[in-house]
Amino acid sequence: MAIKKSYRVKRQKDFDQIFAAKDSFANRKFVVYKLKTGVPHYRVGLSVSKKLGNAVTRNRVKRLMRHALRSMEANIEAVDFVLIARPGVEALDFQAVQSNLKHLLKLSKIYHNGEKD
Repeated sequence: MAIKKSYRVKRQKDFDQIFAAKDSFANRKFVVYKLKTGVPHYRVGLSVSKKLGNAVTRNRVKRLMRHALRSMEANIEAVDFVLIARPGVEALDFQAVQSNLKHLLKLSKIYHNGEKD
């Protein structure tokens, strides 16, 4: 199932605001930029460069990223964030994408294991 429209960052202005906050974290496969907002739930923007492959490959990567986010959504903090896929992610399977995303979101304090700090 797709991510609901209200859970997506779509407008260029929103992307620009998130990037302007300069609050970023990275691991080997992904980069995340985040921005605290007053929205009652998280909103996510996905970015997959043409350097990663053709349209089929890029859409597969985005599909895996969305699926991984859906599986973790109960523990994701109410912030706006943009996920950027790095080269090498196109070779990963779902389990690897999910574990890399979980690691990065924990690092950036967007993902919580149910406990609050």
